[in-house]
Amino acid sequence: MRLSAVALLVALILVGPIFAQSVPVEGTASSSAVLTRRNAGEPAPMSEAEKAQMAGRIRTETLHAWNGYKKYAWGHDELHPLSRKPFDWYGHTLLMTPIDALDTLLLMGLKPQADEARKLIDTKLDLDQDIYVKDFEITIRLLGSLISCYEMTGDKRLLELADDLGRRMLPMFNSPTGMPYEYVNLHSGAVRGTRSNPAEIGTLLIEYGMLARLTGKQEYYDKAKRALVELYKRRSSIGLVGSEIDVESGKWTDPTAGIMGGIDSYYEYLLKASILFGDQDCAAMWRDSVAAINKYLADPRSSGLWYGQADMNTGVRTHTNYGALDAFFPAVLALSGDGNRAAALQDSSYRMWNIAGVEPEQLDYATMKIASPGYQLRPEVIESTYYLYHYTHDPKYLAMGQTYFNGLLAYCRTDDGYAALSNVESKKKADSMESFFFAETLKYLYLLYAPESTLPLDSVIFNTEAHPMKRSLGLKQE
Repeated sequence: MRLSAVALLVALILVGPIFAQSVPVEGTASSSAVLTRRNAGEPAPMSEAEKAQMAGRIRTETLHAWNGYKKYAWGHDELHPLSRKPFDWYGHTLLMTPIDALDTLLLMGLKPQADEARKLIDTKLDLDQDIYVKDFEITIRLLGSLISCYEMTGDKRLLELADDLGRRMLPMFNSPTGMPYEYVNLHSGAVRGTRSNPAEIGTLLIEYGMLARLTGKQEYYDKAKRALVELYKRRSSIGLVGSEIDVESGKWTDPTAGIMGGIDSYYEYLLKASILFGDQDCAAMWRDSVAAINKYLADPRSSGLWYGQADMNTGVRTHTNYGALDAFFPAVLALSGDGNRAAALQDSSYRMWNIAGVEPEQLDYATMKIASPGYQLRPEVIESTYYLYHYTHDPKYLAMGQTYFNGLLAYCRTDDGYAALSNVESKKKADSMESFFFAETLKYLYLLYAPESTLPLDSVIFNTEAHPMKRSLGLKQE
């Protein structure tokens, strides 16, 4: 029986303080050593049976959300769960939810649902549409999943679709700098949108690089890597990038540096591409970049370790915001081997979640006041919890996961799926259930409790939409 909202709230109050204490980083923001401390009341280890029970509950909730999508939005991009209406991003469906959700359904063993999604994609996905699509979102959600699901199933139709999509997206790289335009027309190849950001420019190499490995078409790798390198070359003298750049002139139009949305996955892909492809250029760019991040953006305070914003040219602090999207960084730090700093920052992310029982979009960590109160069903804090549990097997991360799951159940569940929140303090729901809820949020929650053999983390690299790519294929030169 599912717990009532009142009972869940009591559970949140009881569990939350366990992780609410940490010691800030000693010394300067560039210190490589991060000291952390847990409260005396540590959670007890979870038995295999208890973990299996949690994984089963998450699987059940995934099926609940999928059934809502199937009932009211089948064949469309996503479901609006409050109005029970379908929604298509560009007026024509690209099957966003079935594609983004497919590898999650496969990993959870939801075979009938995975089979029906594959049949829909194989027979109904039409990429020859006269629409301008956003290169970043289409790459990470559609291309990433098509490649990942091909690797998992061997369904050659999925690879054919990935190659077709990749070919249609390539004109986005035809700028004077090689950095991609923001939008490309899937039918004509026309482009538009000269103002872009590091995340949209630098979050392409995993997908196009893997497509190059699988098809033998090196052009995919070369164009995506050139975009990444051209962006890196325009970092400031202290090693930071800003928030907005003109892809034609190569000039920065917003010098605000940070790890927040708009920049976040650029840094993620420097590290991950270096691992997935053995790319030493990316490895060097990551080492240079993370040193600058830790020197100028890390902000140790009495409330814990945070990362804020600074001027990319001077390193002077400009804002003290940390939010749901920033919470990806503990996972990247853990993957890089910086476990102490990852754990300290994860404690801060968890503290942010517990302020209102669900994390806000942004928190001003200087005042500990919510700066942007929405919650979009985002996965990043759960993603980092999964990585830290993988590397430490500390049961506190399993307890963190229970807190997230309970919050989702209490405040976001609807009769036909899950809804975002327009305000985490009032818990007012918003009519949105984006495809990444399946691709990332539910997947990372499930993998936190499922047997590690379900998907051995050390054998894959996740793209930023949580689509796993096999390291063995990434390192294989075609």
